[in-house]
Amino acid sequence: MKFIYGRQDFKTMERGEENCYLMTNGLGGFSSLTMAGSCSRNDHALLMSCPAEEAPNHRYNMIHRMEEILIQGEQKTHLSTQEFTEPSRRETGYRFLASFSYEDYPVWRYELGGIEITKTVVLVPNENTVGVSYEIWNRSADKAALEVIPQLEFVPKGVRLSQRQNFTFTAESCSGPEGQKGYTRGRIRSNGQTLYFETNGILSQTLLKFQTDLYYASDACDGRGETGCTAVNHTVMFKVLPGQRVMGEITYGTAPITGRWSMRSGAGGTLRMAECLTQYRDSLRKRAGFADETAQSLAVAADQFVSYRASTDKQTILAGYPFFEDWGRDTMIALSGCCLSVKQYEVAESILRTFMMYCKKGLMPNLFPEGKQEPRYNTVDAALLFIIAVYEYFLRTRDKAFVTGAWAVMREIIDWYRRGTDYNIAMEEDGLLRAGEGYDQVTWMDVRIGDILPTPRHGKPVEINAYWYNALCIMDFFRKKLKGEIPEDGTDYGAMAERTRESFREKFWNEKAGCLKDVLSGDGKANGAEDGSEACIGGQAVGEGPEIGAGTTKRAVCPDTQIRCNQIWAVSLPFSLLDRDREKQVVETVFRKLYTPLGLRTLDPADPEFQPFYGGEQLKRDLAYHQGTVWTYPLGGYYLAYLKVNEYSEEAKNHVRSQLESIAASLREGCIGQLPEIYDGGHPVSSKGCFAQAWSVGEILRVYETLERECP
Repeated sequence: MKFIYGRQDFKTMERGEENCYLMTNGLGGFSSLTMAGSCSRNDHALLMSCPAEEAPNHRYNMIHRMEEILIQGEQKTHLSTQEFTEPSRRETGYRFLASFSYEDYPVWRYELGGIEITKTVVLVPNENTVGVSYEIWNRSADKAALEVIPQLEFVPKGVRLSQRQNFTFTAESCSGPEGQKGYTRGRIRSNGQTLYFETNGILSQTLLKFQTDLYYASDACDGRGETGCTAVNHTVMFKVLPGQRVMGEITYGTAPITGRWSMRSGAGGTLRMAECLTQYRDSLRKRAGFADETAQSLAVAADQFVSYRASTDKQTILAGYPFFEDWGRDTMIALSGCCLSVKQYEVAESILRTFMMYCKKGLMPNLFPEGKQEPRYNTVDAALLFIIAVYEYFLRTRDKAFVTGAWAVMREIIDWYRRGTDYNIAMEEDGLLRAGEGYDQVTWMDVRIGDILPTPRHGKPVEINAYWYNALCIMDFFRKKLKGEIPEDGTDYGAMAERTRESFREKFWNEKAGCLKDVLSGDGKANGAEDGSEACIGGQAVGEGPEIGAGTTKRAVCPDTQIRCNQIWAVSLPFSLLDRDREKQVVETVFRKLYTPLGLRTLDPADPEFQPFYGGEQLKRDLAYHQGTVWTYPLGGYYLAYLKVNEYSEEAKNHVRSQLESIAASLREGCIGQLPEIYDGGHPVSSKGCFAQAWSVGEILRVYETLERECP
């Protein structure tokens, strides 16, 4: 899907900075700027590199942006766009943008004074190499030149460049291939990093100078560092005579530029990069096999999150750009859509095998190790989601050998959860699973601010018990399906599942609200309270109190009966906990109370703890994060549940297709071609949080897969 924006989309600088592109390289590195070509975030970069031996989380902002100036006689005009703390310094090149387009890579087309300039940026897969080309057609009667001034940082992602940082610069002239002009190559070193370059332009080394007043509007509104600093030590000039058409190129990489990309092979290295990237993206679309154009785009978007991880020497899924790294829970949720729905089965297997290696006391890592650090296991759902992912993998591949190899790990998970493991995770006598204690938040609603837990869910969370039930059913399924191929351990998983199902139906159903309770948080009234007037958290009675949301202190609202999106997974998962009538009630209640076209609200707007706005300093953002904020990823569960309770009828499918038009439209907003993490809970229109989120993409891909396949 090609996204095209015209001058009506650049009416103001603010409009031009609303959207950005994202290209990732499979190592954790990326290239991302606004469609105006500016940096509206500290984390924007023309080249954010990540050394393969440190992939995927040790990123370095190498080239932050390019300043570009068109020179016509004595007149100099910025084609680049950038905001500064001093408004008079603002670069307003967006005024000359005729169009911006993005399909596999971004293309800007400028028109000014009889000159047309087409700029293309390409990031090479599996390399920290970026190519920038400027096709300049001088249709004026005067000589012209384009001066390009790279703005360097050479600092870890999120770190501000210090003016004490030193840069070294070397360059040499090289002969071009026969019949072509020569080029210049060299390298820049700073802060332990090296950047190599080649260009067919006129290279000039300059005295080192710093720009200290870059302004980041997208960070300022979220209370993040709103200013930045860059360094300049060279410029590149491309001269164009009247009537002449010139292709100027600059290639940067963290390794010497060789092979097809090098100018030693002739001009057009960026074009060759573009062809390579397009071929790669076309192969992704073809392999995924979707008929729907939006699904095809999402199949490409999903691949942007897959990355090599050096510490495990296998692949992983990064949770989101530009902020997040790879986490166990996010990986397990995203895997089904980002790998299995697009038929990247070998990637899914690689990821699952990695998690098998790190299973400990029945838990899967929530955060993988860096260097000599130990993994962190503070999640109850990752291990259960692993079992569900193995099941989904088997349904598509029928890979019995893999399941038999994973059986011991899956059995270990069930055994530890049954008898009890870390973080107060254990099956109780009623067959339901409890989890969490103190200040440990172990579900996906995991925000903790000092001693405040905005969404305390200690006890028996609804989606965790849905995962638990499905894991038991899956174990019973494999025990029967692979009888004789996996060892018998005497455990009657079917009986365990049935006990869990009976207790779930009895204790989680909220008849008054026609939906499921979000959590069973303690004994006595907490499990049965319908009005929230009296409840307990972790066994301690609570009621009215000033510290709303604080750990085990008093709360004004009972968490048990709050209407949240977590209940939708009790319906959407393969094995049903409820009868069809109650499943339909859950779907309808979720639609009435929580549904928006861009995601599900995390809390009913009628709830006194509902927060309609996400933004400001981190404390304000964290307090709103799961208290009404719209998340895109649960929307996939809603659509899957809706299709399920309506027997996958053609009428139901057509209804979901019509609703997904909002998702197709949202691909034009925020990060182009991607789905974001969150939106405001009150009026969800602008994407927030991570501008590209793996589980958002993955869960919507699962819906498209369901719409296009034969359903039971």
